[in-house]
Amino acid sequence: MTRLNKLGKFIVLILSIILIYLIISIYFTNHYFFNTVINGIDLSLKAYDDSEDVIKNNLKGYGLTLIERDGTTDRIDGQDIGLEYNNENGISTIYQSQKAIFWIRSLFKQQCYYISDLFRYDSLQMDDAISKLHCLNREIEEAENVSFKYFQGSYQVIEEKYGNRVMKFVLSKEIKKSILKGDKSLDLEERQCYIKPGYTLSSDKTWQTLNLLNKYISSKITYLFGNQEETLSGNIINQWIRVDGNLDPIIDENEVRIYIKGLAKQYDTVGKTRKFKASTGKIVEIKGGLYGWKINQPEEAKALLENIKNGQVIKKEPIYLQRAFSREGNEIGDTYVEINITKQYMWFYKEGKLIAKGAVVTGNPNRGHATVVGAYMLNYKQEGATLRGPGYEAGVKYWMPFYGNIGLHDASWRSHFGGEIYKRNGSHGCVNAPTYLAKIIFEHIEPDTPIICYEEE
Repeated sequence: MTRLNKLGKFIVLILSIILIYLIISIYFTNHYFFNTVINGIDLSLKAYDDSEDVIKNNLKGYGLTLIERDGTTDRIDGQDIGLEYNNENGISTIYQSQKAIFWIRSLFKQQCYYISDLFRYDSLQMDDAISKLHCLNREIEEAENVSFKYFQGSYQVIEEKYGNRVMKFVLSKEIKKSILKGDKSLDLEERQCYIKPGYTLSSDKTWQTLNLLNKYISSKITYLFGNQEETLSGNIINQWIRVDGNLDPIIDENEVRIYIKGLAKQYDTVGKTRKFKASTGKIVEIKGGLYGWKINQPEEAKALLENIKNGQVIKKEPIYLQRAFSREGNEIGDTYVEINITKQYMWFYKEGKLIAKGAVVTGNPNRGHATVVGAYMLNYKQEGATLRGPGYEAGVKYWMPFYGNIGLHDASWRSHFGGEIYKRNGSHGCVNAPTYLAKIIFEHIEPDTPIICYEEE
C-alpha cells in the first residue's frame, strides 16, 4: 500500500509539472520569451500587443554615444534625426517564429533579433547631425607610417602615428547601422572609422626596409685618383635616401649624378694649364686642348648607384671616357709628340728616348687656319688617306689626326719645311711633315699618345 501511495504521488507530481509547463506555454502564445531583445530593446515577457508602446517609449530618450580614440564622446539624439517607430515593420515575424511549447529554452539562451525596418529617420536630418559631429570638425592630425631616422651611423625606426582623421563615409554607415540596431554606443576605433597608417611596427615590410636602408649606408666607396683618394660613405649616402609611401627606399639619382659631377670638376684634367719642359730647355705653359683625364659621368653614376644598392665596400677608379698617361706632374709622361709652332719644329719621344725630329709646316695663321695649341692625343692612325676641305683635296700616306680633321701627316708636295713658310703658305691647320719623318712617327706611335702643340713667347 505504501509503495502504491508513493507511485501515485510521483505521477501526480509529474502531471502537475506538465500542467504548469503547459499553462506557461499558453502564456507565451501571446508574450515574448525570456531574454528577448529586439533592436536593442528588451521585450522579455512583454505581450505582443504591448510591444509597439514599449518600443515607442524607448525611442523617446534614445541617443547614440560616439566614443573617439582619445576618449572624447559625442552624441546623436533620436529626436534630432526624426527617429520614429515604423508602423510598417516586420516585427510580427519574430513572435510568429516563437513556438510557445519551447519557451524553456529562452531561460538559457539570449533571444536577440534585428529588424531592419523597425525604425526610420529623416535622411537630411541624419546627414546634418553627422556633419556637425566633433570628430569631423576637430583639428586634424594625419595618420603617418613608421618612419626612419639616420642616427650615429645607422637607421632607426620611428613609431607610426595613428592621427584622428575619420573616414566620413565609414562613420556615416556605422552610425546608421548602429541606430537602426538600437545600439547605445559606437566605438569609432572598434568600427574602424579612422584612417590608419599603412605600415606600422608590426609590419614585416618595416623591418625589410630598415635592413635595406642599413645595407645602403654600409657602403663605402673609395675613389682612387693617383695618390689621392675620395671616400663616399653612409654619412653622405643617407642624405640621398628617402622612403616613399610604400615603404620603398629611393636613392635620389640626381644626387648621385651631382656627386660624380663634383668628382669630375675636381679631378678631370682635360684642358687644364700644364707646365711643360720643351726640347729647347724652356719651361712653357700648355693651355687648353683635349688631353687629360675625363670621367664618364653617366656610366659612373650608374655604377655608383649599384655599388650603394649592393652595400659594397670597395676601392676603385671611376669609369673614364679617356685617360692620361698618369696623375703625376703634368700627366704627359715620357712618350709624346712635341710641336713647337714658333720654331716650326717637331720631336717625338718614346719612353724618354728621342725617336725622330725635324722641321714641319703648320697652319697658316694669316688665313685663319692656325694650328690649335694645347695638349691633345692621337685619335687613331691610318695608312693611306685622302684629306678634303673647302677648295682642296690631298692624298697622304701617313694620317694621324688628333683634333677633329686636324692631324699630323706627310706632305710630299712640299720641298721645304720650317722657317716662316707657315705664315704665307701654311696648311689648313694640319701639321705637315716630310715623308721620312711622318713615316718614322707613324711606325712607332700608338693611339692616345699625347701630342703637345705650343707657341713660345
